[in-house]
Amino acid sequence: MRPPWKLIGVAGLAGVAATGVVIARKRRSHRDYRPDELRDRLHRRLAEVSDHGEVTGPHSTDPSGTSP
Repeated sequence: MRPPWKLIGVAGLAGVAATGVVIARKRRSHRDYRPDELRDRLHRRLAEVSDHGEVTGPHSTDPSGTSP
């Protein structure tokens, strides 16, 4: 028995289309910020973290002054 190539092709196309829809919806859910608005938000977040003394990330150092 021959495999139903047309059916396999249609199913593949449907899968690609469904993946595109999911990606488009996820992309739409992100809010686009203007550059000045984004800069203000980042500065506010940095100020909040600096106030609490919780600086973490790839550029932070140990309290002993050594880096990993």
